[in-house]
Amino acid sequence: MPKGFGQILNQAKKMQERMQKLQEEMGEKTVEAQSGGGMVTCVVNGKQEIVSLSISNEVWEERDKELIEDLIIAAINEGLNKSKDLFQDELSKITGGMQLPFGL
Repeated sequence: MPKGFGQILNQAKKMQERMQKLQEEMGEKTVEAQSGGGMVTCVVNGKQEIVSLSISNEVWEERDKELIEDLIIAAINEGLNKSKDLFQDELSKITGGMQLPFGL
């Protein structure tokens, strides 16, 4: 096996180990998103899992089912987008900005 090829394999193995560690760490990192000026708050971890969802009393007082549903969806979507961005930022630290076909 050529020396350069062995070096490439070694680098690939190290990158794979870093990726596995990153995926484990992403479960511990969180982002927060809000909708309706803070009426609904969603916390999502780096593994795209919803950690918590809180709805202000003000929203419940409105008794508007469609409003509540829209605010929840907006907060969750914003949280998921922030979580994806967090993962991409952390991934770029490993890959040096090189785009890889990875994602959550």
